[in-house]
Amino acid sequence: MKQMTTSLSINTERQGLLEITDRIMNWTDAQALKVGLLTIFCRHTSASLLIQENAAATVRTDLERYFARIAPEDPSAYSHDDEGPDDMPAHIRTALTQVQLSIPLIDGHLTLGSWQGIYLFEHRRRPQSRTLAVHLLGD
Repeated sequence: MKQMTTSLSINTERQGLLEITDRIMNWTDAQALKVGLLTIFCRHTSASLLIQENAAATVRTDLERYFARIAPEDPSAYSHDDEGPDDMPAHIRTALTQVQLSIPLIDGHLTLGSWQGIYLFEHRRRPQSRTLAVHLLGD
């Protein structure tokens, strides 16, 4: 059994879904394992990870609009606003999604479905530098 780890830095330009599938797959492929489990962990409380459709851009747009509705940037709705009006809504959006993904590796490939991609979901409006801890366990 082998273990590999890395830390990926992702720079975001805006609030919303940023596809990172290629970066994750390139690193995983370079490890040359045939079977295993990939874990990706987002080290932030105002960004999250999703596996979501990567074919129709309207899916991403609709998801971004949905989260804006359920966790609006309304200063009168929250006490916590240390970093601005998008601070607490960002924490709520992270709490409703996830900061960790686990994806099986079978026959040397991540087992994503035909229309699935891996996304960093940036919940802050300002550009950010996000760090992902990546761990691959297998043979």
